[in-house]
Amino acid sequence: MADRTHADDTVDPLSLHGVVPPTVTAFAEDESLDAETSAAHARFVVDGGAHAVFPLGTNGEFALLTPDEREAVIAAVVDEVGGDVPVIAGVGAPSTYETVRHAERAADAGADGLVVVTPYYYPIDDAGAVQHYRRVAEAVEEPIYVYHIPSKTGNTLSRSAVADIAAVPGVAGLKDSSKDVPWLGQVIADTPDLTYLAGSDSLLLPGLDLGCAGAVSAVANAFPELVCDLYAAYVDGDRETARDLQYTVYRVRDAIKRGPYMAGVKAALDLRGFDAGPLRSPLRSMNETDRAALERDLRELDLL
Repeated sequence: MADRTHADDTVDPLSLHGVVPPTVTAFAEDESLDAETSAAHARFVVDGGAHAVFPLGTNGEFALLTPDEREAVIAAVVDEVGGDVPVIAGVGAPSTYETVRHAERAADAGADGLVVVTPYYYPIDDAGAVQHYRRVAEAVEEPIYVYHIPSKTGNTLSRSAVADIAAVPGVAGLKDSSKDVPWLGQVIADTPDLTYLAGSDSLLLPGLDLGCAGAVSAVANAFPELVCDLYAAYVDGDRETARDLQYTVYRVRDAIKRGPYMAGVKAALDLRGFDAGPLRSPLRSMNETDRAALERDLRELDLL
């Protein structure tokens, strides 16, 4: 497999590669937006070695934010780390119309690139998916990164749809969270010019082997140093260290998946001394029992 750990800037002007944490959105105790702390989290992961940041992904609770809140998060993150690393902002919505509006506002807020999740709730066919990405790409000048996460959207992109989307001017890459290794490998072989980012912590090393330029890692939100060390070992050709670190990531992933959905990342951050507040309802934080078990697991891994 050819080395793709540095993307081709003829298609991807940002040359995304390495570790791209899907940064958290911080809230006050009353669940109101805390944009300043959201930006501070972006600084935390960049100081930990992250090569880019991705606000308003799944970990950023994007679907629970208002349009004004989304723009405030992007503007704050750009103000904090823009110029140091690329800021690729999530702009997804169920409708193309709303996605375009989010994309335009994200561009105005200074985002370097835009991450467009496959539309969700309603089923869409290949033609609808291609049209969706074409209309978003035509509306903005920033590069577009497809976010493929069928377990959450209910819509899986076919290989032919990805090939058609890749041909749309302005589409630069794809973040795959399907965990479908054969699908990802075949898509990379079909359309090798795009930047590919592995979207599951369970597949960081396998994704790089398949030809991904990097990874979007939830574990890196709390432990950026760990995931950046894995990536550096891979780039340096140190397979043994990369494998050992992937095994550690498996264990961290298992630990933070304990309890309510997505609660583990903010709990782990709090255990590291970074308070990002609660999740926004209906999402729930860890209870004390789960938090104590998480702390025990992380201490056993010497991460606290």
